[in-house]
Amino acid sequence: MLTGEILKKHAMALYDFCEYPAVRYKILFSLLDIPYEDERLARLRGDFLHSDIVEEMYQTQGDNGGWGRLRSKDYSVKARIPTSEVGIERCLYIGLTLEDRDILFMAREYLLSLLEGTAGERVFEKNERANPWQTALVCRLLEEISPYSEESDDTYNRWLYIAQRAYASGEYSQEEDLAAQHEVFYTREAKLVPMQSELLLKRRDRVPPELEEAMLRHLGGMANERGYFWACTPGKLPEDFVYRQTRRWFKTFNYINQFRGSGRYLENAVSWLLEQAGENGLWDWGPQVKDPWGYFGYFSCNRHYSHNRVVDCSMEILSFLKKYLENQKSVN
Repeated sequence: MLTGEILKKHAMALYDFCEYPAVRYKILFSLLDIPYEDERLARLRGDFLHSDIVEEMYQTQGDNGGWGRLRSKDYSVKARIPTSEVGIERCLYIGLTLEDRDILFMAREYLLSLLEGTAGERVFEKNERANPWQTALVCRLLEEISPYSEESDDTYNRWLYIAQRAYASGEYSQEEDLAAQHEVFYTREAKLVPMQSELLLKRRDRVPPELEEAMLRHLGGMANERGYFWACTPGKLPEDFVYRQTRRWFKTFNYINQFRGSGRYLENAVSWLLEQAGENGLWDWGPQVKDPWGYFGYFSCNRHYSHNRVVDCSMEILSFLKKYLENQKSVN
């Protein structure tokens, strides 16, 4: 069973394994919850903020605060950071905050310009369902950078209303979901905008426990049975961790793990991960790291060394385990 002490043991194994300041900063700040003002973080912060991984984000960021288009990759440009969504997610993943340089401050200004329609970028499509879906994406990123941003209030309240209607009986109703979306977004198609659970849970205190429980049973249960983006489910784990598709399981793992009580579907997956740690307490994807290559879940500018592969793999697993542990504590 995963405990705080077990998580700390593996986190410190990675801390000892890798002296790279961005890795050590992430471990202390994000995995071990060392306060931002703590002296240990303060000593690392200068090296972290001028490490190659942060400098890369600074140098590749556009004057508008983004990294190209929000979601649509421009294939005429060979960019390491293919979209602004990926760029923002990577900044957050490595541990940057609004207090650090001006990278996320500029990114926030970019997102606000999308909401205001002043970005000079055509983001919102003609498809009537694409507009509310992409607006919710922008607001979710805003909430990750700056929680409880007032610019997200209207979009958030709309989706909370839709979710409460869809799960009013304690079980999911597609008919109620569709009726609420037609009412709120004035859509007419008989197709749904996917439920924006990621946005809703950014303000977890606004989501009644019974609503989150209902979403876990429906959305988390469906992901558990069918996979999320890939046909990879917690019930179909390979015997060997170093497997060509192991990396893909984390789309499903992280989707289910957004909910409190995620252990209902992920308990076996967590046990499997803990068993797969090496003698040094770390994990290695193995040579299958390139299939597929994660855009933001990595801590180095070079993916060709096994040392970096161990760091990237271990950090992704530890980040997942940290969230999982928090979710189990919140329901006990």
